[in-house]
Amino acid sequence: MANRWLALGCLFGALGVAAGAFGAHALRSRIGADAMQWFETGVHYQLVHALALVGVGLAGDRCAPRQRQAAGALFAAGIVLFSGSLYALALGGTRALGALTPFGGTAWIAGWIVFAVGSWRSGRPMASR
Repeated sequence: MANRWLALGCLFGALGVAAGAFGAHALRSRIGADAMQWFETGVHYQLVHALALVGVGLAGDRCAPRQRQAAGALFAAGIVLFSGSLYALALGGTRALGALTPFGGTAWIAGWIVFAVGSWRSGRPMASR
């Protein structure tokens, strides 16, 4: 499963770069300043958490397996909920989608905590890592 988190992180990274380019070149003149800020925030956090997924994929036995899986799932869910809802809002989606954004942020916070706990619990001393 670690390779899947690594691959998913790379895919979300590529999509984040593509979204950023799309925003900069195709959207900037078509949407308002607030909407552009929402879009850019979505791109920023997507890219950060794409790298988090890459980290989960590379963690190997430096993180307890159950927590590694949970962290990966939470980071991926956060990208979909947080960044996805901001993209939808920026592109004219209903304001009700904004209710999903905090769930994505909460998923990321939980993902980081779970990843930290799993790393702490891996039982491997730093010297042997």
